[in-house]
Amino acid sequence: MTSARTRLRRWHLWLGWIVGLPILFWVVSGLVMVARPIEEVRGTHLLKSPPPLQLRSAPRAPPLGQAPVASLALEQRAAGPRWVVQMEDGASRLADPATGEWLPPLAARDAAREVLARYAGTSTLANVNRVDPNKPPLDFRRPVAAWQVRMADGTNFYVEAGSGEIAATRTRFWRVFDWMWGLHIMDLKTREDTHNPLVITFGVIALVTTLLALALLPMTLRRRRRPGRASE
Repeated sequence: MTSARTRLRRWHLWLGWIVGLPILFWVVSGLVMVARPIEEVRGTHLLKSPPPLQLRSAPRAPPLGQAPVASLALEQRAAGPRWVVQMEDGASRLADPATGEWLPPLAARDAAREVLARYAGTSTLANVNRVDPNKPPLDFRRPVAAWQVRMADGTNFYVEAGSGEIAATRTRFWRVFDWMWGLHIMDLKTREDTHNPLVITFGVIALVTTLLALALLPMTLRRRRRPGRASE
């Protein structure tokens, strides 16, 4: 029994050293992620709800032709009501319901107008930057043409150029949260792979370490209760 207990203790000690740092990362990152309400992290309080749809006349449909359309919806934008056409290939376009004509993708000033029309915060506009769909920022991570509307307090709003939708709100703390999430799942590159080898390996080691501790506990208790045991 003593030999088995000694071997288990040795294994528990070495596995504990191996998994100690990842466990520290998991605990610290978890605490940071729950430090604030998720609504505050996402910045939902910074945007007002879209205004109700305002149509002055019956809308005219855009010339779809044989285009493979996934959805067609009327939505209110800062410049007025717009047809939002989602294509099956993932692209999106805007059309004017008053004339039925297609509209060009949003320019920088249009993206800023969309954000400022719904902005509920107290900061001011800093700048507007084009987002390359082939190299999107890490806090957006969507391969679509868009505009980054940056506020003076560091908050980023991302407006899709094709649909005019405010697709993402990224506060300063969201970026801290996102980094901690990547640390939590051990994927700091894409911050999306929760099934990567590192997190699985260290998870298994942590489980084995815990099971060894549970196995050692009754052995230790029995040893302490044994009368007249020889000291080791």
